[in-house]
Amino acid sequence: MKIIIIKFGGSSLADPDKIRRAAAMTVASRRRGFSPVAVVSAPAESTDDLLSLASLTAGDCIPPRESDALLAAGEQFSAALLAMAIEAEGKKAVSLTGSQAGIRTDNRFSAASVKNVDTRRLKKEIRDGRIPVVAGFQGISAGGDITTLGRGGSDLTAVTLARALGAALTEFRTDVKGIYSAHPAIVPQARKLKNISYQEVIALARLGTDVRQLRAIDYARKYSIPLHLRSSFHDEPGTMVTATGGKPGVSCLSVKKEGVSALVSLIGRGLGAKHTAAAARAAASAGVSAAAEKITSTAISFRASAAEAETLIKALHAVFITG
Repeated sequence: MKIIIIKFGGSSLADPDKIRRAAAMTVASRRRGFSPVAVVSAPAESTDDLLSLASLTAGDCIPPRESDALLAAGEQFSAALLAMAIEAEGKKAVSLTGSQAGIRTDNRFSAASVKNVDTRRLKKEIRDGRIPVVAGFQGISAGGDITTLGRGGSDLTAVTLARALGAALTEFRTDVKGIYSAHPAIVPQARKLKNISYQEVIALARLGTDVRQLRAIDYARKYSIPLHLRSSFHDEPGTMVTATGGKPGVSCLSVKKEGVSALVSLIGRGLGAKHTAAAARAAASAGVSAAAEKITSTAISFRASAAEAETLIKALHAVFITG
């Protein structure tokens, strides 16, 4: 049976109803012909709560080793609760820490790198008919210490396990339906993208859009791991991330506010002088003063005032997406 990695973000595990919904989605993947392995983040806000508790307890004197030991607990809460919910759905499940799942790292606390994955335990659980639920964001060093993989590290756990297990697909389930051509709160006409390339997602992340952990996307690109970014609350298709993505040209827009100014960017493939010129004309027509600042084949960025950023992004969306 083909393996699917299903990673649930913290907002998808914020309360018992959402955990039960995640369990139902995990079980449903078996009816789609997959053998699921779930990877979980800590419940929404719990990591920040643990950091606050540490600060109140120890002030600024928080040893990195103890910080990692504390923060890893959040994902372990999620893993145990989701495994319980899957059992309540009538399927066998087992929660696993990063160490139990065989994730071996270096000893850089708070930003560890995965060195290798011992898949023996995971494969045995799958053979025995159990659904493994892995606590993301964590592993274990050669010295036996708990380590964490950096903010958003559950994404890296998911793609690392996908490669180690030879998964056919990796799904990232979150509170959004996919990647859109612009932020829908700014541009109501924004469209959900069916396909996008790894390089475009990396550009989005670097230019201010909170998409996925950069290290995870770069890892997926390096090993050609297909990703499906979709909702935890709907079954409709989301956005597929692959090497090729969609059609060449502008696929989406991002905005990154930096004090009194903002960087508004066109993201796509095969971008060049004609896209820069068309964007400059759109800015002038909208009455926005904008100067091209960064130009690559995947991103063209314009500097404008923060007050005019939304006007500019709407104008560019009309020209490149809806026009």
